Amino acid sequence: MPSTYADAVLPALDSRTSEGSLDEGRAAETARLFALARTAPAGEREQLENEIIATNLRVAHAIARSYRNRGIADDDLDQVAGLGLVKAVRGFDPTLGHDFLAFAVPTVRGELRRHFRDAGWAIRPPRPVQETQAKVTAAQAVLAQELGRAPRPAELAEHLGLPHDLVVDALGASGLFQPVSLDVPGDGASPTDTWGEVDPAYALTEDLVSLSPLVHELTDRERRIIELRYFADATQAQIGAELGVSQEQVSRLLSQILGRLRRQLAAA
Repeated sequence: MPSTYADAVLPALDSRTSEGSLDEGRAAETARLFALARTAPAGEREQLENEIIATNLRVAHAIARSYRNRGIADDDLDQVAGLGLVKAVRGFDPTLGHDFLAFAVPTVRGELRRHFRDAGWAIRPPRPVQETQAKVTAAQAVLAQELGRAPRPAELAEHLGLPHDLVVDALGASGLFQPVSLDVPGDGASPTDTWGEVDPAYALTEDLVSLSPLVHELTDRERRIIELRYFADATQAQIGAELGVSQEQVSRLLSQILGRLRRQLAAA
């Protein structure tokens, strides 16, 4: 844990911050306000705490910036970081002699992490998977340095002393904070471009299921006429030649068969 104001605040601020004298002034002002608040009456102490929060709010927002682009709105992150700062101000004991930000920075970060755990999931996995994911992320960094490569799930499980399946589930949940949109191009095309079309045969499925037992009730000759006409795409003249009847008779037979099937379907 950082032991000085500068050690605590520098990791939280971006590279553009070069206001050392201002940070020292903020540290001194924070210490002065805490000293006043320690002996002030309740109403005045609350006002002094509010001043401490206002003095250090920029630091809380700087910490929140490191958690952006993970699926939670920037305004929400700033509010959560501000809440963490309020908790840090109310929980800090200046009589212990520690620098305030050495206490406040991990408090704010903890509040942000809890918010991600509770509200940051676009698809919420089971709580054991949520809790394991943070452990897996930390273990990956440690083992990558030791092994010189990305650790395998079995190595992570052994390092953490956790079941292999739980580690695999935690690794699989790594993208659930902010899933990639289906409209984002990948390999030159959007995933939606590879979707198939709706099969028009699906609309006929119910009719075919209802029709099947009725067709089985037809005579062999009637089924042969249906097969030749609608599956072999034979003409009425070709059907008549095979069955030894005229084309007109085939036409009448088809009308009779189809009419009977329609009535049976309607009754069903």
